[in-house]
Amino acid sequence: MTFNRRHFLVTSAALAGASALPAAAKALPFRYAYSAISWETNIETAIAAGEKLGFFGIEPFRQNIVNYLDRPLALKALMDAHHIQMASCSNGGGPDFSGNFFDPAQADKTVADHINFVRSFIKPFGYVNHFKMNMGPRPAGYDTNDEQIKQCAASLNRIGKEILKDGIRLAPHPHVNSLVENQHEVDLLMKETDPAYVWMTADMAHLTLGGLDPMEVLATYWPRIAEIHYKDAPRNLRGSRVVAVPRSGPEAGGHGWFRAMTDSDAGGVDFPRVQKYLIDKKYSGWVTLDYDASMMEHSSKSMEQLLAADKDYIVNVLKVDPKANFRTV
Repeated sequence: MTFNRRHFLVTSAALAGASALPAAAKALPFRYAYSAISWETNIETAIAAGEKLGFFGIEPFRQNIVNYLDRPLALKALMDAHHIQMASCSNGGGPDFSGNFFDPAQADKTVADHINFVRSFIKPFGYVNHFKMNMGPRPAGYDTNDEQIKQCAASLNRIGKEILKDGIRLAPHPHVNSLVENQHEVDLLMKETDPAYVWMTADMAHLTLGGLDPMEVLATYWPRIAEIHYKDAPRNLRGSRVVAVPRSGPEAGGHGWFRAMTDSDAGGVDFPRVQKYLIDKKYSGWVTLDYDASMMEHSSKSMEQLLAADKDYIVNVLKVDPKANFRTV
């Protein structure tokens, strides 16, 4: 089946008429996790924080777990002791790991490194069913061409075909200031990748900052959505169809533009509508609060405080049953 933006037109009327969230708290089939990125290599403290807050899952990046790269079962034992599962582990960071997806000269090493990471580190956990991954840097000069996106797609098809043999789906993540950030790049990537081998991680903030409509992306590519990331963007960006972030500098990757759902200027993403869509679709995967250190700087709160406040938002505004969807602490 071919998925494109025209598919959205078929479903948009139904989405526009979606009813409000239920008045009573509801147990959901999907689970909430949080990102470990702001803890850097101190993954042990990140795990303890999640246990304290009652989250069921954690999503580290490769740079967060460099001290466990050769002993994944030791990290699994630590997570088990704290009643937390690994939702996925993202690529990037750490020694001798290629993340260039657009240069044909580097494609073979990039593909091999990612397959090896999945098989040597993620597969031993036994229950992780997808590999959330970023797609590396943009080319010099920032602008991409279609051949570079197609080269990335070819590499993703190779990785996805191999790791699916291990029961793990490949779920690349459109991300501002990465190779795939805007509407054209996302649509071309999804057209050129094989739906039998490649899914998507849909990040509500990155889609908004990249000039995409998160609801349109969900409706268009729903059969290929493997994971959802919750984080917000500034309220004035809701409905924007342009890339919001600068092309260079520290804010190019979205840092400084991300918002917690409870920040005073949040609202770029319509989370009640997104949540309602996930419920209606009977989504059963992970929803990860993918929060980074720049959000602490913006809010003057610790990461624990941000996650605690947004957990309350999920319970009280999105009407989630805390006893079912969070662990009692």
